This record gives sequence, C-alpha cells and structure tokens, in this order.
Amino acid sequence: MTGTRLTVSEIFGPTIQGEGPLIGRPTVFVRLGGCDYRCAWCDTLHAVDPAYRHTWTSLEDSAVWTEVSRLSHGRPVTVSLSGGNPALQPLGGLIARGKAEGYHFALETQGSLARDWFADLDHLILSPKPPSSGMEMDWDRLEECLQAAGQAAGQAAGPGPEVTLKIVVMDEADYAFAKDVATRFPALPLILQPGNHTPPPPDAEDAAIDLNGIADRLRWLVERVTSDRWFSARVLPQLHVLIWGNRRGV
Repeated sequence: MTGTRLTVSEIFGPTIQGEGPLIGRPTVFVRLGGCDYRCAWCDTLHAVDPAYRHTWTSLEDSAVWTEVSRLSHGRPVTVSLSGGNPALQPLGGLIARGKAEGYHFALETQGSLARDWFADLDHLILSPKPPSSGMEMDWDRLEECLQAAGQAAGQAAGPGPEVTLKIVVMDEADYAFAKDVATRFPALPLILQPGNHTPPPPDAEDAAIDLNGIADRLRWLVERVTSDRWFSARVLPQLHVLIWGNRRGV
C-alpha cells in the first residue's frame, strides 16, 4: 500500500449492517472523520463535528487494513466505509488492498464529491439529503458521482458497483423530495428510511431513544408508500437502532 494517511473516527465489527441495501449483512465498519455537510438530525456527530477532532486518529491506510484484517480474523467480509463523508478521503489504496484479498467494499455518501475509485467499490449508496436535513443538494455533483461509478442517470446499471439511493424521510416534505429523486433517477433502486428524531449526543455511550416514535414513523411511511402504490420503493428501518438504540460501535 502507498502509506496514504486517513483520518479515522472508529473501526469496529464484525457486526451486522443496520441499514440500506446490505441490511443484515456481516460487516466491519471503517468510519472516517470529517464531513462537508452538517445535517440537522445527524446521528454520527462524533465523526462530523470538528469539536470532536481530538477523538479522531490519523492512520496510514496499511494500519487501517491491519485492524480490519484483525477484526475479521483474515476472513473476507464486507467493509463499510462511512463517516461523516468518506468521499473526502483517499480510499483507493485501501479498497485495492482489500479487494485483492477477497473483501467487498460498500460506501455511503451524500453525493457531494465524486472520486475515480468509486468504480472499484462493490456497492455505492448515495444518500441525497432531504429538506429536514437543512442541506441543499447539488444535483450536478450527484450526477458526477454516478459517472465516476460507471453509471448514467436514467440508464440501466453498467459495469462498476451496484448503486442504490437511500433517503431519510422525516415528514411530508421529505416524502415529496424522495418522489422527486425517484423521478430524476428512475433506473436506480431507492430505499426510504424513517428518520431518528433522537440522535445521540456525540459523547454519549448509550443515549435514550424514542423507539415508539420511530415505530410510528415507520408505520406512517409504509402506509404512505402503499397508499400511493409506489411499489418500486423499499421501506427499511435502521435495524441497529432497533436492536441497540443509540449505542456506538455496534
């Protein structure tokens, strides 16, 4: 590997992937520090807010891979590259090393920055941020991410990673946003995820969670999708939140 340095918030697992298209799959997580967005309901502020930079570690990608290999006992597993926004960091060398040893890589990003190594991923999850996030999407940049992954909007999947859209839905405005995204990118599978209105404080080890509220939003979203006959959308919860609440590192 090249000795490229990465800013790491945490590395943990194996555990199950708790959300998105790989939900339930055994996974080792590499959570990178830093983000170019600041969503109102962010549930990983410890990897986003510069106030917690002192908890991040600068590691060579070879050291990151050593830890991934140790956690997985050298047995190939899916590696989730998350954040923050992991696209801010030079992950090409890490991906190349892992794939040479039979590992698979998934990355989730809001689609604000395209990288040429997107094409080397097995799964790219693009998560456009809805109105409730307080952020504005740059659709041209998201298109650039698709192109970097070897995809083109409105066309069937080509070579490169499997690309999935995942949208957090808190309310009707977010639901309308998701419908618009589906119209913009009709060839891409889309997942709707009910939002967590009680994200944990960054330094909380086991913050309280409103499970009833999450269940209510999940039921509302299922009923909303089915009443609209929107049969191409999938509705999935954050499974890790239902199992472990807001605990980190699971």
